[in-house]
Amino acid sequence: MNTKAQEAKGTSPADIGKLLLAFIVLAAGIVGFYYYADNPNVPGLARGVGVVVAVVAALAIGAFTAPGRKLRSFLAESQFELRKVVWPSRDETLKTTGIIIVVVIILSLLMGLIDWLLKSIVLDWLLKIGH
Repeated sequence: MNTKAQEAKGTSPADIGKLLLAFIVLAAGIVGFYYYADNPNVPGLARGVGVVVAVVAALAIGAFTAPGRKLRSFLAESQFELRKVVWPSRDETLKTTGIIIVVVIILSLLMGLIDWLLKSIVLDWLLKIGH
């Protein structure tokens, strides 16, 4: 059972403002990238770095909102849970993959046989009865 206190639903006006600011910063970085595309004085590397800086700044601004804190908490808990996962060994993975390939081949042959039988019965036998 989850013992964490339930947070109030809804987004505060401050969070909406922060998210709007993050969106504006991101949009400004993208617009700047294309705006300076034809300017020979601005190298492509600088334009690319500008977009990366805008994305990082937008993420940093968004991280300090309630949805951003929830996302950070979710990612931290996911990382913690991933440490508990017992991954199969290489040998187990290869054996399982081989079994799956064999089963897929057998099932596809079986489905092909059923398809051929139904085609033969319907097209060759039933449709010739009426002639």
